[in-house]
Amino acid sequence: MIRDFAKRALTLLAVTAVVFVSGAGADDIKIPDMGSPADAILNKSQEAQIGRAIMRSIRMSGQLVEDPQITEYINEIGHLIAAQTNDGDHEFTFFVVDDPRINAFALPGGYIGVHTGLIDASRNEDELAGVLAHEVAHVTQRHIARSIHASSRQSVLSTALMLGALILGAAGGDADVVQAGMAIAQGTAAQQQINFTRSNEYEADRIGIGALAQAGFDPHGMSSFFEVMSRQQLSAPDERMPEFLRTHPVTSARIAEARTRSAAYPRVSTSDSTNYGLVQARLRVAAFDTSEQAVSYFERRDYENQTDVERYGRAVAYQRAGRDYEARRIFEYLVEKDKKVIAFHIGLGQAQLALEQYSAGQRTFDEAVDLFPRNVPLVIHYGELLLQLGKAEQAHTMLLDLMNNVPPTPEQVRLIARAASMAGEGAEAYYYLSEYRLMTGDLVGGVNYLRQALAMPELQEIQRIRFEARIDFIREFMTEEQLTQLQRSRPVGLTVSTSQ
Repeated sequence: MIRDFAKRALTLLAVTAVVFVSGAGADDIKIPDMGSPADAILNKSQEAQIGRAIMRSIRMSGQLVEDPQITEYINEIGHLIAAQTNDGDHEFTFFVVDDPRINAFALPGGYIGVHTGLIDASRNEDELAGVLAHEVAHVTQRHIARSIHASSRQSVLSTALMLGALILGAAGGDADVVQAGMAIAQGTAAQQQINFTRSNEYEADRIGIGALAQAGFDPHGMSSFFEVMSRQQLSAPDERMPEFLRTHPVTSARIAEARTRSAAYPRVSTSDSTNYGLVQARLRVAAFDTSEQAVSYFERRDYENQTDVERYGRAVAYQRAGRDYEARRIFEYLVEKDKKVIAFHIGLGQAQLALEQYSAGQRTFDEAVDLFPRNVPLVIHYGELLLQLGKAEQAHTMLLDLMNNVPPTPEQVRLIARAASMAGEGAEAYYYLSEYRLMTGDLVGGVNYLRQALAMPELQEIQRIRFEARIDFIREFMTEEQLTQLQRSRPVGLTVSTSQ
């Protein structure tokens, strides 16, 4: 068993060595921070590239939640906290994993994942923010690189196992594999590693609590969530223990220290944002196996006695069940009551268009875009609906404006590629598909899409210059193996410049 694990870990480490080159971009070409001993093992550029490699695996697994409203919310909260602790050298990406287990984790390079189960289990926004603050601190304090550096006195195999365990575990969503791999890698020094990991947890608590307070959240949110987890630890059998407790052991001493640190900050009175409740409602609707179960859950209380968040969940459940008339009535009420909530406008517009009330639906979206220009979920949902209505040119123009101002996700790049294709912009569609391939780590596929763009008969000269320059740039970061693969995969009949 250990030999098999070692073999897989070393194989993954070899793959990672390739990723260090193939995944590089212009932003990665930085002088390493020579002041950090952890850089001797893993510098910040390498951390970022490992993180991208793991994110590609998570994305390919199909477990990434692509709902733009949920993604936007978790990034808003995460970046608000990160702004309080970041030294300027870290870029953060927050994402949600479709997994009912209660857990959160930090990957190399500032990628922070939160399970849907944890968002649902949190009792208020301060608790959710507390978990994010803890994970942000793991990144800013470079605990992954420091953990590997701490093992550098061991053999090269130990370090390889440490990295391999990290990649294998995070890519597969199995935190137990990571912990087991680290224990194996340390051998007789296992206890020292455990102690070092505990010190990381305490440090992440300390830094995270400070960030919580500075971001305007209740600093007691972290210890509050720890207490909830601790009670579950006492009542749950070992095999049903929440994943959060396996990867973030919570002891009475740790809870007490978190309370003491929180008490050093002024107690603040906070209330959950509307979006916190709406995100929980969306996740709960999606979590049910059938639409009937979702509707039944949100109809447990009479409509007159429900909060606006519960009514929103009810309307989303109705949408899932195809009961769009009922959903529209609720969204109309919610929009009229509070026009500042973007999710209400999106829901109303979607319900109207589902009922083939095209003019009313477009008017709802147009008014919302005027109120909230370049809001990512709003523009993405509107773009999707415009494509359904056959208005591809309008969708392409609107999406391009958004993505020129807000960094897009890979799925959003695929959406604009579809819009460009439907609008008759074939060369631009291939260009966007190339960018999608690059974002998911396929450099050869990215170049081949650019070659297809260059072969389009309506290609303009400025496009040709742009695409060829992009190919030259990508080639600089390709390995010899990738260059050979690129040569072999060259589409027959394409005319490309000799500089390629």
